[in-house]
Amino acid sequence: MTDIGKSIIAIGVILVITGIIITIAGKIPGAGKLPGDIFIKKENFSLYFPLTTCILLSIILSVIAYIFGKK
Repeated sequence: MTDIGKSIIAIGVILVITGIIITIAGKIPGAGKLPGDIFIKKENFSLYFPLTTCILLSIILSVIAYIFGKK
């Protein structure tokens, strides 16, 4: 039962850190406006897909997971 409790605490910490990063990321100049991000705007429709931002974030998180995953 203690494993479940530890998992819930870990998920909570991850959610808090993610919330803080999302809050701060809006204040970083250029965040989410990288070359390769897709932005389509028409009359009553707009689509923003941050492709390059997602790839960069994935690489960073993979490196962090690799570093902390080593035992």
